[in-house]
Amino acid sequence: MAAMVTVPSYTPSLWVRMCHALPRLDLTMTMRDNFFIPDSWEYQQTLLVLSSLSAIALVLSLLVIISFLIHYCCCRRGDRSEGSEEEEEDEEGSTGHGYGGKKGQGICCVTWVSVAAVTLCCVAIGVGFYGNSEANDGIYQLTSSLLTANYTLASINLLVSDTISGLQQSIAGPLTTMEELFTGSKPYLVSTRNCRRLSENVVSLLTSLTMARSSDGGAWNSSNNSGDPPIAALTPVPPSMAPTVAPVGGVMPSPFSPGWAANTLMVNEDYRWLSYVLLLLLDLLVCLFILLGLAKQARWLLILMTVLAWLALFLSWGSLGLETATVVSVSDFCTDPNTFVLNSTHFNSGTSSDVLDYYLTCSRRMNSPFQQLLTQSQRALSSIHTHLSSLDRNALPQVPKAEKSLREVQQILNATEGNFHQLVALLHCRGLNKDYIDSLKGLCSDGMEGLLYLSLYSFLSALAFTAILCSLPGAWRSFPSDSEEYEDSDSESEDPFTSHQARRQPAAGSQRGALPPFYNYQGAGWTPPFSSAPPLP
Repeated sequence: MAAMVTVPSYTPSLWVRMCHALPRLDLTMTMRDNFFIPDSWEYQQTLLVLSSLSAIALVLSLLVIISFLIHYCCCRRGDRSEGSEEEEEDEEGSTGHGYGGKKGQGICCVTWVSVAAVTLCCVAIGVGFYGNSEANDGIYQLTSSLLTANYTLASINLLVSDTISGLQQSIAGPLTTMEELFTGSKPYLVSTRNCRRLSENVVSLLTSLTMARSSDGGAWNSSNNSGDPPIAALTPVPPSMAPTVAPVGGVMPSPFSPGWAANTLMVNEDYRWLSYVLLLLLDLLVCLFILLGLAKQARWLLILMTVLAWLALFLSWGSLGLETATVVSVSDFCTDPNTFVLNSTHFNSGTSSDVLDYYLTCSRRMNSPFQQLLTQSQRALSSIHTHLSSLDRNALPQVPKAEKSLREVQQILNATEGNFHQLVALLHCRGLNKDYIDSLKGLCSDGMEGLLYLSLYSFLSALAFTAILCSLPGAWRSFPSDSEEYEDSDSESEDPFTSHQARRQPAAGSQRGALPPFYNYQGAGWTPPFSSAPPLP
């Protein structure tokens, strides 16, 4: 006995359940349910409140930065008033442009804080690149599944249209000719008319696959000229395949079209991916040039990077707000996607809920809603085949002129049966349900993971830029001013072969160990000042 094919299932991940469990408050600070209802204003309010947390964090960051700037300004004034007494001691204990004592320790601490903040920013950039790649992979899997589902629906419509056009061609052409040839033979004429009636019934049944349930029931029997009771209108309709081109104004078509959704997602994903890449490159350039400015002690470069760091700070907190709202809304959808699809008017406006439930769950306990339609069509095609076989055996020997028309009808019937078997396979829930599960895995697994990593990147980069903006003013104070650099360059230009340290040592030694100017050694004797007497022998 062959093994049964298991139907793939979807289970929300741990991250989805954790984000879905977050409390929801509206603008009036009232608790709300966490059901995914994107068109509801109450649900939109909960997302706004969650996004506003990043705005509050931005305000706190600004307050911290402003407090540090005030602290540095006050410390600078205090250093100017008290620094005259400590300046001489610092100069004696230091060499070159360095600093000694407490001032040197403070400058070293500020510099290392800046370097640590830049390192944290680089780590956040790495996390952001990984999260951007994961989110792109998830959206790519989602769009691929939607395009595959759209191809399946297009194949269904193509098979139905080809089958209908073939049967209509047989009704209008060879069957009409056979009726004219069998006018004198009533049994053969009855069989030919039965073939026409059955073909019209199959056309009516297959037409219901491409019509909405709100269609008028009179259209079902417009081509039925026999005295038999009319065929009952069947409401099951598979999800329709709307054109893949986005409608004017970007409005979602009704009923829902997988092709339109895939094209819209691909366009938006391209812009999203490119925006994050540019933001990550901006952060990376700012971090690298800050390190270069600290190494070269280029004050103008650090001033420029400070301006860009302010821009990156605002972008980081802003992206965190958008990512928070997106993560929460995606987790709400991924917790119970079937309920949203069944209750949404965009999905069920042209499709019955039974058909949607059949394709979404694909349970073995559920019968196909197209079972009655397919069974009636199969029986009708089998009856047509039986009548044509009877005419082939009995009528052709008596009316050989009908052979050409009979062969044409048989050829059309064979093509129709082949299309019908393919149609039965495509209408089974396995294919479309697999595409549905794959799309959920792409969005709720890789896409959700990528969004969480992007949120972590935004948070870490915002903290890093906050620390950078707090520490850079302190790093500026460690740099020599332009006047000090100019004086050093003038003193060094006097003797390019003697270093600044070498010039300081003779000067200091001359003050401690040099003899008075009136001691003038010449050989073994000495000459007193202001004396012209010759030296002693």
